Amino acid sequence: MRKLVLSVIALIVAPVVAEAAVETASFAMHARVDAVKISPDGRYLALSQVLGNVSTLGLVDLTNMKLQNVGAREGAEVVDFDWVSSDRVMYSIGEHNGDIEQPQRNGELYTVKGDGTGAALVFGYRVGSSMSTASHIKQAEPEMSLGSLITPLADDSNYVLVSSYPLNHTVNSNQANAVTYTDSFSGSFPEVIRLDVRDGKKTPILTSPLRRAKFIADHHGVVRFVIGMGEDHKSKVYYRSNDRGDWELVWEETKGAPGFIPLMFDRSNEKVYVRCDAGKADAICSWDASTRKSTTLWSATDSSSADLEPTLDGMDAFAIRSMPGRTAVTLLNKSAPEAQLLATLMKQLPGEDIHFTSASRDGKKVVFVAQADVDPGTFYLYDADKQKASALFERRPDIKPDQMSSMEPIAFKARDGLALHGYLTKPRGKEAAKNLPTVVLVHGGPYLIRDNWRFNPQVQMLAASGYAVLQVNFRGSAGYGSDFEHAGYREWGGKMQDDVTDAVHWAIAQGVSDPRRICIFGASYGGYAALEGAVREPDLYKCAIGYVGVYDLRLMHSRGDTTHVSYGVSHLKEALGEDESDLWNRSPMAHLDSLKAKVLLAVGGQDQRVPPIQGENLHNELLKRRIDHEWVYERTEGHGFYNEQHVADLYAKIVAFLDRNIGEGAAAGGAGTK
Repeated sequence: MRKLVLSVIALIVAPVVAEAAVETASFAMHARVDAVKISPDGRYLALSQVLGNVSTLGLVDLTNMKLQNVGAREGAEVVDFDWVSSDRVMYSIGEHNGDIEQPQRNGELYTVKGDGTGAALVFGYRVGSSMSTASHIKQAEPEMSLGSLITPLADDSNYVLVSSYPLNHTVNSNQANAVTYTDSFSGSFPEVIRLDVRDGKKTPILTSPLRRAKFIADHHGVVRFVIGMGEDHKSKVYYRSNDRGDWELVWEETKGAPGFIPLMFDRSNEKVYVRCDAGKADAICSWDASTRKSTTLWSATDSSSADLEPTLDGMDAFAIRSMPGRTAVTLLNKSAPEAQLLATLMKQLPGEDIHFTSASRDGKKVVFVAQADVDPGTFYLYDADKQKASALFERRPDIKPDQMSSMEPIAFKARDGLALHGYLTKPRGKEAAKNLPTVVLVHGGPYLIRDNWRFNPQVQMLAASGYAVLQVNFRGSAGYGSDFEHAGYREWGGKMQDDVTDAVHWAIAQGVSDPRRICIFGASYGGYAALEGAVREPDLYKCAIGYVGVYDLRLMHSRGDTTHVSYGVSHLKEALGEDESDLWNRSPMAHLDSLKAKVLLAVGGQDQRVPPIQGENLHNELLKRRIDHEWVYERTEGHGFYNEQHVADLYAKIVAFLDRNIGEGAAAGGAGTK
């Protein structure tokens, strides 16, 4: 590749944001384009795009650059898609159910041809009914299950393998499109189904020996791994050598045992890439199916999350992507064409994280995305014959990378000596400044999630408003080994909170943060940590922002969708504990007498993950105590606001709240007072 030519294909017009509103409203907007994939024959592009406030599927014919829009039915959005043959896309749709801010899959699968014709609902409970807006397929039968694509079948492009999770559901007769799912995973043993993408005809293949199972197929379309949960609510992995073999338990979760999570088969179809951390840090191994022995291919010298980078044909992996701080790529095969192309692109786009999203079957056309902490990402099309790359779409065309603020990885030790990592983002132009007003941004979860080096709208919104942003991956966060995650169990309000406090003291000691102007902010678990920090360290924080947060831990066992499934109940008992007096003592609600910080609370009225009663109870108690605070309640929102205008309004209120309490014009002094 001699030269990188950037020519923009202008297919999607993004709304124009007024200059005066850029610093807040633009960060509230959804990505206009979130994913782009090329068809196996290289003729079409498929992309997820936002039109208005709704995610749809876009199809582009590269021969004439014509764009076709394929929308979901009313009240739903396109949430995922994959090419399943040279000219056919399979996509799934989702609905807003209050669990989290993004629409969640409802189990229906659709197909459409690359030219936008032949859209059909091929899997789901609406198949063949009058409620479906797609074509009526006589052969297909309704399936009271949640469907998910496992893999297309390489030997027959008319078929795919689909995992089918039986659903307990209720259809609201007053709303034709409304369906509520309950206990969709915990009580069911999913099936693998061979599905005809043309007419929706189904052929059962096998039933999983585990609940909540994920299936891994080899390159011949034979399902050979099942990863799921046993009756003891512990993770297990079963393996079989062929489509007629018996299932064999090859790994189960036990304390201190190395991890074993199969990721994909290599080109030989006999070796498997697995995530094999030994508790201390992430590692990637190669597992030999014949000898049952593992060889470590990569392990973190410093704790970090890791993922495979597949070859362009999807038959193998050529690199491992990790994130010790910034994104790092370790090549498994330096001579692979993909490795050479990646190296060339990285030189052409310095500072960008390059990721291949898809390629034509012959490898001559490749779609990749270039992104960074200050860059939401741009999708490119690389043409091997012309040796050039053309810019296709920007994820967020209203965001200008040269106006954003850099995220700098940080490392320090907690008070008990545990190594901690995180990020510090200073406002652009104030990189060398000291004693900055600082927002401690605590991530949610708290497990299975971590802060990453990537474009984060909240971080950039706060930095653009003049605030340093401090993030820490406290114990319990993902990506630092199972020991680190388990160290956060039953430490809500304990060592997990201490880690956040220690991060603040580190930033003060470094001269970064003004100790008189610090605010703590978070959503979900982060909302809990914000208010818990305010009552536990009343002289450290001048203000606290709780967004869809938990404030009474006792309610976690009786309210919220986590309690609707048996594995959720089991997880709460293990990770949170169930002693009511202990849970109350670790709840912000129990210690409001210590509160000095000013408070802003934001609640979604349809939140099912953390029901609004959590925020409402705290709001009412503050009113009862005549403690001034700000209250933001959006009746139609769920666990995190989704509507762009609602998010923009919330961000504007947050910035105004920060300006009053820790901004340049705020009165100096200690923490806030009642």
